[in-house]
Amino acid sequence: MTAESIPSPGTPGAHPWDHGLSPVSVMPTRPARGFRLPLRRPPARPASPLPLLAADLLAAAAALAGAAAADTAVRHPLPAAVLVAGVLLLRPRGARPVSGVLDELPSVCGRIAVVWLAVAALLGAYDPGRALSARTLLLGWTLHAVAASAGRGVLHWRRRLALLRRPRTALVIGPAATAQRVGAALLRHPRCGVRPVGVVAEHPTSLDDLGLPVLTSGEEVERALIQNGVRVVLTVDPAVRSERAPLLRALAESGCTLWEVDPECPAYETHHQLAGFSVRRVDLGARRYGSAGKRLLDVLVSGTLLMLVSPVLLVCAAALRIIDGPGVVFRQERIGRGGRPFTLLKFRTHRPVDEHESATRWSVAGEHRMGRFCRFLRTTSLDELPQLWNVLSGDMSLVGPRPERPYFVGQFSQAYPGYAARHRMRTGITGLAQIHGLRGDTSIEDRARFDNAYIDNWSLWQDVCILLRTATALVRSTGS
Repeated sequence: MTAESIPSPGTPGAHPWDHGLSPVSVMPTRPARGFRLPLRRPPARPASPLPLLAADLLAAAAALAGAAAADTAVRHPLPAAVLVAGVLLLRPRGARPVSGVLDELPSVCGRIAVVWLAVAALLGAYDPGRALSARTLLLGWTLHAVAASAGRGVLHWRRRLALLRRPRTALVIGPAATAQRVGAALLRHPRCGVRPVGVVAEHPTSLDDLGLPVLTSGEEVERALIQNGVRVVLTVDPAVRSERAPLLRALAESGCTLWEVDPECPAYETHHQLAGFSVRRVDLGARRYGSAGKRLLDVLVSGTLLMLVSPVLLVCAAALRIIDGPGVVFRQERIGRGGRPFTLLKFRTHRPVDEHESATRWSVAGEHRMGRFCRFLRTTSLDELPQLWNVLSGDMSLVGPRPERPYFVGQFSQAYPGYAARHRMRTGITGLAQIHGLRGDTSIEDRARFDNAYIDNWSLWQDVCILLRTATALVRSTGS
């Protein structure tokens, strides 16, 4: 591809929500970086919480039976109900590469103490004559803690034994020297349950002393995933998160769990450790929780706004029909979630010469043929109001990466790392890039980076904040 095939920022004053690049200015392309893995696998199933939950419930039953033998007040149904509720509500949460009963002992004993104190308080308030004595409380807490620790100890022992027999295979990503050090440590400590099978590095380096192959291409990485059943990826350098973002996203989408290893930070300074290294889980949004809440927010807000602004829509449509003739609504193909095309709706503010210009011209923000009323619509962003129907129908979301035409999606995906990854989520009317000033004639690379950061760290509250900041920006808008 030539440099002239990619438009670049050059025309100020474009639309606040759409790209606004000049059709004649150019930006030199950069070689495409990153990996493209066509492999798609379902995410690895996490360890089932049911065995630990069953062990906790059995421990509570054993503690109740032992305490009831010493104090008849415990035989009231209220203690049993409170203990069961406490086990369900106060269970320790959070995934760890390696777990042990001693690691959990303070947490387990603490939550058991809270549950038994709640039992005593509620039972005393419900029936003062059945108040538990300090001796009964201490006995119940002791029996419960011992039984819970024993049950959890057996389960952790069985899981460690299973990992020792069948360790999880992993790829180590980062500078060859650091990756070699981390890989050697993992091989020396098989009890950690992770066995490296390859190192992903920029340049081939000899790792003969470890017997680990060095992978430098997407084909080699995919082959390693298939042949070794890799489900764990370890990054061993902070710069990997930004430099290898396309590769990490592709691995996450292929069902791998990502962990960030800090070879320099002492493991005792963190809660999670692996072969003595401090580690933390990295979530790149491969699994997206809360999508139902996001869709509910889209439907409620877009439906409400459509009803509220319907008079404005009618006035704009009528004025456009009178001033500019038929063809009030402008329809254009855009690329949405998963690369699927959809028809985006806007009020028509410009009539392209032909279909080719409509599909390939980057911006009409400075178009001299645009009438005064059409320019007013663009300045106030009123031409975007029909997109609320795209949101209500499910083609778009209120918040997300801005959709683009197929012509530019194909070019930007080749020229800018991470651009194609924007399509992991439904496109939106506004987004994180837009509220950070990346509107109109601004960097495509920066927009892709902000869009991917939004997806990787998505939350429903973040959507609300972006909508509020967008509304504030529109009120203070200086024009498009």
